[in-house]
Amino acid sequence: MSRVSLEGQVAVVTGAARGVGELLARKLSARGAKVALVGLEPDALERVCGRLHSESGYWHADVTDPEAMARVAGEVGERFGKVDIVVANAGVAAGGPFTDSDPDAWRRVIEVNLIGSAVTARAFLPLLTESRGYLLQVASLAAIVPAPMMTAYCASKSGVEAYAHGLRAEVGHQGVRVGIAYLSWTDTDMVRGADQDEVMRELRQRLPWPANKTYPLGPAVDRIVAGIERRSGHVYAQWWLRGMQGVRGYLPQVIGVVGQREMRRFAPRLREVRTGLVGAGGAADEGARGVASPRGRYR
Repeated sequence: MSRVSLEGQVAVVTGAARGVGELLARKLSARGAKVALVGLEPDALERVCGRLHSESGYWHADVTDPEAMARVAGEVGERFGKVDIVVANAGVAAGGPFTDSDPDAWRRVIEVNLIGSAVTARAFLPLLTESRGYLLQVASLAAIVPAPMMTAYCASKSGVEAYAHGLRAEVGHQGVRVGIAYLSWTDTDMVRGADQDEVMRELRQRLPWPANKTYPLGPAVDRIVAGIERRSGHVYAQWWLRGMQGVRGYLPQVIGVVGQREMRRFAPRLREVRTGLVGAGGAADEGARGVASPRGRYR
């Protein structure tokens, strides 16, 4: 598919304070797009906004709040006159055994990753319909490969994948294209935060190659930018993820067998796994909601 120039396009990026969202905003701006940053950390968003090359702005909002996101959509539309691209990137993660997980943290992963994506789309779809624009939903390898110790994250990313497929069928005739971006373990605060837990880090390292590697952020975001330029239906941040689609029907059974073996191996240490949301983004989410972080607790 031919590429669409980003010069003069207006792009909205949620979860833009760091990681994928921050670098994506910078790369879109470098290609001439006007960028609206959305997130929970106004100071960090202001710093990101100051690094952008083109006209930009930032909005402090929780993506799970419909009223706040409707306000943001209205203000972004008024500020820039249109919206051509929306990237639903905001996300949080929590790990550990489901039976010992923090129920509030587990629920919050679903709320931000799945409900927040739907709230974002609902707020901006009228503007995307006017511009015949593009909505990119950021998913994950976790949508393709189920994994123990990641039940909330896998459920949320499987959910956004299915939701985006359904939405694509609904809005395509209106000229709105919907894409899904898949990322494996990528060098972000979220992944580094998860790796601070020794059990989670060792369990991940025992995954088969190439799923056991942490991939650099820059090339992954370059692939996402290329997908946005092509208005792609599927965007793969690492080259090998495309091949996983062809075998995904077999993966639950394989993971069921291998996962049981690994969980048996790690069983004596599972109570060492910390609860709560991981990484700096998780801390920001908890802080914005006035939640005392449970990251220092063990179950």
